[in-house]
Amino acid sequence: MSADLIAPLSMTRTCPHAPPAEHLRLRAEAPVARVNLPNGLTVWAVTAHELIRTILSDPRFSSNRRDPGFPYLTRERPPSSELKRMLLELDPPEHGQARRSVLGEFTLQRIHALGPRIQQIVDEHIDAMLAGPRPVDLVQAFSLPVPSLVICELLGVPYADHEFFQTRSATLVNQNSPPEEIGRVVGELMMYLGNLVATKAQNPTDDLLGRQIAKQRESGAVDYQDLVSMAFLLLIAGHETTANMISLTTLVLLQQPDKLAALQQDPAKTLAAVEELLRYFTIAEQALGRVATADVEIGGVRIRAGEGVLLLANTGNRDPQVFSNADELDLERGSRNHLAFGFGPHQCLGQNLARLELQIVIDTLFRRIPGLRPAVPVEELSFKDDATVYGIREFPVTW
Repeated sequence: MSADLIAPLSMTRTCPHAPPAEHLRLRAEAPVARVNLPNGLTVWAVTAHELIRTILSDPRFSSNRRDPGFPYLTRERPPSSELKRMLLELDPPEHGQARRSVLGEFTLQRIHALGPRIQQIVDEHIDAMLAGPRPVDLVQAFSLPVPSLVICELLGVPYADHEFFQTRSATLVNQNSPPEEIGRVVGELMMYLGNLVATKAQNPTDDLLGRQIAKQRESGAVDYQDLVSMAFLLLIAGHETTANMISLTTLVLLQQPDKLAALQQDPAKTLAAVEELLRYFTIAEQALGRVATADVEIGGVRIRAGEGVLLLANTGNRDPQVFSNADELDLERGSRNHLAFGFGPHQCLGQNLARLELQIVIDTLFRRIPGLRPAVPVEELSFKDDATVYGIREFPVTW
């Protein structure tokens, strides 16, 4: 396929564990190709692992989602927001300054210190499942509340309000949400988080937001918009991604009991398994977008300034030039050069937290509920093809 040919880009999967077949074909035939998105926007689709990493580390590609050329995936262009540009939207030098201000909250040492509390949260939700009726929806009973409670405690957001932000988060990641609904939801979240930050500024708390307020006071005035923007990003991203990974991980391990048995016999293999599961699913495949700020040649193709680029990370993570037998789930592969957390300056801040949560879930869930199994045929499950974060809507299980 020629890079000059503009082809429609389907987002529909024929297999729930693999990228759309068309994306894989693009990688083989035209790893940098002009495509029409379902919303009619024409952008460049990049599907090769090496080229995706190149773009993600090149400062000539901007992360500014408010740029007219940015490759949005919703039906219509999202409405402009009064929310201060979030960390993932910033370019150098603002991005480096903003990232350094919060980086200390996500060090390995600080995240590992959360391990006992995460273990307690996992056990408490398994206790509730075991004590309740069967079948149970794993998404609502376990996959969603576990990371939601973790990120709420980390940020200092009252968990009593979790339904408020979970329902609004679902609207934000649904590509079919009307622009006016997205605008309403963003406004409601801004107001909620603004009130929360103002309350913490009056009564300091020992949590991420409280510590950020104290740090800003030491160096000057508190930037309320900055804190609201940061909380908005971490709250939504901190539960939506991990929740979907928990459901998908549970499903694929139940479908491949030999691999699950190997993990249960040797928990030391779990860390490598987590990396492979992240590579295998790459649930934020469509979340990596950039816009060129200069003419740049990528893979022998010239991308012009102002043109949008969609980086299909899931397809890159199935690149046979990088991963042998890339379409197979090899829990002992252990490769950490995958793109599930992005790459370069914008690589996911919360990746260590996500890894730890998944490790604890895998080591605990199947040990405590050894007879766990899907309560409906897998063919009846509804997968999130219409969301920027892939996952399962409902997952009835029993034991």
